[in-house]
Amino acid sequence: MKLAVAGIGVAGAYLMNRFSETRDIQVTGFERMLEKDHDAVCAWATSKHEMSRLVKKCGLNFEDYILHDGKHMIVDRGNGSGKQIDIRLKGMVNYDKIRLIKDMTRNTKIEFGRAPRKECLENDFDVIVDSTGFHRSYLPRLTVETWIPCVQYKVKYRTGQEPYDDYYLKAFPSMTGYFWYFPLGNGYAHIGAGDFERKHNNSFVEQFLKKYQCEVIGKVGRPVRITPPVFCEPFTDGRKSVGVGESIGTVYALLGEGIIPASWCAELFVEHYFDLKTYREAVLKKFQIYASVYKFIQLKIAGKFRIIKQWRDLLSIYRHMKSEEDRYGMAIRLADMMKISMI
Repeated sequence: MKLAVAGIGVAGAYLMNRFSETRDIQVTGFERMLEKDHDAVCAWATSKHEMSRLVKKCGLNFEDYILHDGKHMIVDRGNGSGKQIDIRLKGMVNYDKIRLIKDMTRNTKIEFGRAPRKECLENDFDVIVDSTGFHRSYLPRLTVETWIPCVQYKVKYRTGQEPYDDYYLKAFPSMTGYFWYFPLGNGYAHIGAGDFERKHNNSFVEQFLKKYQCEVIGKVGRPVRITPPVFCEPFTDGRKSVGVGESIGTVYALLGEGIIPASWCAELFVEHYFDLKTYREAVLKKFQIYASVYKFIQLKIAGKFRIIKQWRDLLSIYRHMKSEEDRYGMAIRLADMMKISMI
């Protein structure tokens, strides 16, 4: 079998690694960015517990890529006193995402700076894996679509002048998005924002950059899809293309987090690539809770969330996250969930 992987992000790199070890599959990767420019809007934060398991399957040690091991995350709900939530972290880390992707794909065949037309890939390959994220380049367009525009800077502070020594989030009103500051070690950090209403992306980040002087290393920006898999069907075009990762909605909307979900989705594809019906069923089952989270976010953004009416949905989200604290890398408390729901 000849397999093309389009988009070499988290999911694409995982697939390149795993399929490169399969004798009956010849895999080729395609990445539209040039290798020297390869980057993405992603704060590089994840849980080391689950990532260690996934990365081990690729023959690597995740500990080698950790840049910052967090202890606390401050969620700022407003300007007054008592408006901050201090979340104790349990394995949330920032890691060198690009270096890990390069090591995962070492000794594999990837053509950078190329985004071939679908017809060309269909002529040369038996299966086309669409891991192009938001672009969903080789799959049918969605009829239901929600996305959040994001911008991010990589910055460098002088020693001792870092504004925070751990994770910091500033929630925007009605949970339309948030600003983030995530340390990368040695004075480096990712700062950025995503806002559904597009009011705060540039203004808040620019104010932060002026307030805390730093060297700007780079800037990236793109939308992030938060539509869950159940609304991202079809997962295939009915011919040769099949989606994996964000292209079929595997972003946890409450956190805007997609690293582990994309890796999970890629793992499911490795297990079921020979039966796309089974793959579809496995994806929908794995990410079932994402529909409830999506509904919660939609109601908040529209100003229609009422805690009495949506109590059961909120409780199901809490129970899900509480049962998987190691996966989320943080202590989950009902009181914190209640405070977040009132933003």
